[in-house]
Amino acid sequence: MAAIGKIRSWGPVLVSVIALALFAFIAEEAVRSCESSRNDQRQQVGSVLGEKINVQEFQKLVDEYQEVIKMQQGQDNLSEEQLNQVKDAVWNTFVQTRIIENEAKKLGLTVTDAEMQAILKEGTNPMLMQTPFVNQQTGRFDANALQKFLAEYKTQQSTNPQLARQYETIYRYWTFIEKTLRQQTLAQKFQSLLGHCLLSNPVEAKMAFDADNTESKIELASFPYSSIADDKVQVSDADLKAKYDEMKSRFAQYVESRDVKFVDIEVQASATDRAEIQKLFQGYQKDLTEAADPTEVVRKSTSLVPYLGLPVAKEAFPSDIAAHLDSMGVGAVYGPMESKMDNSLNLIKLVAKTQLPDSVQYRQIQVGGATPDEAHKRADSIFNALKAGAEFEALAKKYGQTGEKTWLTTRQYQSAPSMDNDTKGYLMSLNTMAPNELKNITLTQGNIIVQVLDRKNFITKYTAAVVKKTIDFSKDTYNAAYNKFSSFVSANRTADDIVKNAPKSGYQVQERKDVTTAEHYLANIRGTRDALKWLFEAKEGEISPMYECGDNNHLLVVVLDKIHKIGSRGLDEEQVKEFVKQEVLKDKKAEQLLAKAKDIKSIADAKAKGASVDSVSQITFSAPVFIASTGASEPSLSGAVAATAKGAFSKAPVKGNAGVYVFQVVDKVNRNVKYDAKAQEEKMRQRAMQYASQFTNELYRKANVTDNRYLFF
Repeated sequence: MAAIGKIRSWGPVLVSVIALALFAFIAEEAVRSCESSRNDQRQQVGSVLGEKINVQEFQKLVDEYQEVIKMQQGQDNLSEEQLNQVKDAVWNTFVQTRIIENEAKKLGLTVTDAEMQAILKEGTNPMLMQTPFVNQQTGRFDANALQKFLAEYKTQQSTNPQLARQYETIYRYWTFIEKTLRQQTLAQKFQSLLGHCLLSNPVEAKMAFDADNTESKIELASFPYSSIADDKVQVSDADLKAKYDEMKSRFAQYVESRDVKFVDIEVQASATDRAEIQKLFQGYQKDLTEAADPTEVVRKSTSLVPYLGLPVAKEAFPSDIAAHLDSMGVGAVYGPMESKMDNSLNLIKLVAKTQLPDSVQYRQIQVGGATPDEAHKRADSIFNALKAGAEFEALAKKYGQTGEKTWLTTRQYQSAPSMDNDTKGYLMSLNTMAPNELKNITLTQGNIIVQVLDRKNFITKYTAAVVKKTIDFSKDTYNAAYNKFSSFVSANRTADDIVKNAPKSGYQVQERKDVTTAEHYLANIRGTRDALKWLFEAKEGEISPMYECGDNNHLLVVVLDKIHKIGSRGLDEEQVKEFVKQEVLKDKKAEQLLAKAKDIKSIADAKAKGASVDSVSQITFSAPVFIASTGASEPSLSGAVAATAKGAFSKAPVKGNAGVYVFQVVDKVNRNVKYDAKAQEEKMRQRAMQYASQFTNELYRKANVTDNRYLFF
C-alpha cells in the first residue's frame, strides 16, 4: 500500500513525463511525414489539375518516345537538342492529354474499342502511315498485317531470341502509336463538340462571303500620329493609371518568370594554343600527303570525322568540308584551313571521286559453318548451283532465309562512326557490281552470296580522308581565364557593382527577360541546369555563384533582376509603363487629329489641312488594309470602308493604329467568284474549329500547371 501511495504521489510527474513522451512521438512522426512529403515533392517533375507526375514516370514516357523517334528516323542515338525536343513533346502531350481527359470525363466523352477498330479499318489516319503495316502495293495501312503481327508476336517470345527482340521493338512502337491515336481521337472529338457549339447558318455564310469578295477602291487622306512630336503631348501619372486599368488584361502573367542580367565568357584558345595545334597539323599534312592508305593517319589524329575508306555522298561530310571536294583533284591535300562554323582546323585528302548508284537493289544468302573453311566450301557449292540456274529464293529458304529483294541507299551507311574491312568490302561490292551479277564474298567468319538486281540515281561519290580537330584552349589558358573571372565575381558582390565594373574588366553584361522553368538552358548556354535551379530559388537582387558550364568552356555569373509572379504585370515595370505611355500618346494625338479632321467633307479639304493623300485598292471587310503612308495595318479602316457606299465620303474620321483617316469610296466591285453555300458554310465551320482551339488555351490557364522539369533535365 505504501508503494501504491508513493506512485500516486508521483502521479502529476508521471502524467507530464508520459505527455512529453507522447508529444515527442507525435512530433517525430510529424517530422518523418514532412520529410517524406518533401522527398516526394523533390521527385515531382510537375503537375496538372492536381495530378502529379514523378521523375521515374516521366523518364519512362521520355524513353518510350525516344525509341519511337529512333525507329522512325533510323538513328541509334539522339543529339542533346533532339532529346530536349522529345522531353518538351512528352511534357506537352502529358499536359494536354490530362486537360482533355478531365473535360471529356465531365461530358461523358470516350474513345471506344469499336471506334479504334473503325479507324484501323479505314486506315487513312496519317499516324498509321508511319507504321510497318502499310501495304507497299496499295500504299494504305493494312489492318490484317497488324493482326498477323500481333498473333506472331505472342508466339515469337519463346523462339528465336534475336527475332523476338525485333518483334518486341515493333510491338512497343505499335503500342505507342495506338495510345497516341486514342489521345488524338479524344481531343478531336472534344474540339469537334466545341466547334459545333459555334453554329454557322446561311445568312452568316452569305455575309462572310460578301465580306471576303467585295473589294473597294478609295482615295485616302492620312493624318499620321508621327506628325505630332511626343514632347508636344502632356502625359500625367493619372493618364497612365487610367490607361493601364483599361488594358490590364493584356499584362496577364500566366507563368511565373524571371528577368536576369548575366556575364558569360567563352574561354578560347590563346595564340600559344593556336601555334601548338598548327604545329600538329603540319605533321598531319606530311603524313596524309605520303600515305597510300590514310586510315591510320586519321585514326591517330582522333579526327572528328571518321574515315570509312568508302565512296559516299557529299552530304556525308560536314558542310565546310563538302564545299571543297568538287574543286579538289584526286590525291590532292587541302589545308590546314580554319572553320569558324565549328571552331576547328581541318585537312582534306581526296582519295577517289567516282559516279556510283545512290540506291542498289540486291538479295543475298548468308553462309555459315562450324569453321570458316566449312562456310567457304558450302558457299562455293551454293554459288555454283546458282550459276547453273538454281532459283535464288528457293535456295535461300533451304538455308532458313528469305532471299527477298532489298534496297540499300548510301544514307544507310555513310554516317557510320567506323567500319571493319569485311563490311567495307561487302559495301564496295554492292556499289560496283553490275545488274544481275552474282558474287561470292568471303568474310572472316563465313561468306555472303550477293546478287545485285538494280541500280538507281547515279551520283558523284567521294572517298576523302579528313582530319578535323577543335581549336581547343590549353589548361593554362583556362586557368588564367578562370582566375581572372573568379576574382571579378569575388570583388563585385552587388548587382550594381557587377553592371558598373564588368566593362572595366573586359566583360559584357547581358540581359535575358522572362526566363521560365520550361527552359532547358539559361541564356542558351548548355550545361546550366545548376544555374536554373539557383535562379528559381533566389531572391531579387541576389548574385549567383560562378558556374563552369557550356561544353566546359563557359564561365557564368547571374544576377536575378526581377521576379514576375503569376497575376498581372504592374505599371511600375519599365516595359509595361513604356507600352502604356505609347498608347496614351496615341490617344492624345488622335484627339487632336480627330478634332482637326472633324469638319472635313472632301479629300481636297483634307489635303488643304496637311493630310497625305493616297489611292488604295482591293480593300475587303475580312482583312485589315495596310497603309503605306503610315506603315501600319488598319482593321478599323477596313470596317469603315465596307460600311460606306460607292461614291460617298466617310461619315466621320477613323481612328486607326498609326493615324487618323478620312476617305472617299471611288469604286466597289465583287470578285468574279461563284457563291457555293455549302462550301462557305463548311469554311465557317472550320473557322469555328479554330476558335474552339483557342478555348483549350483557356483550359490550360485554369489547369494549375506546374513545370519542375528544370530540376531534373
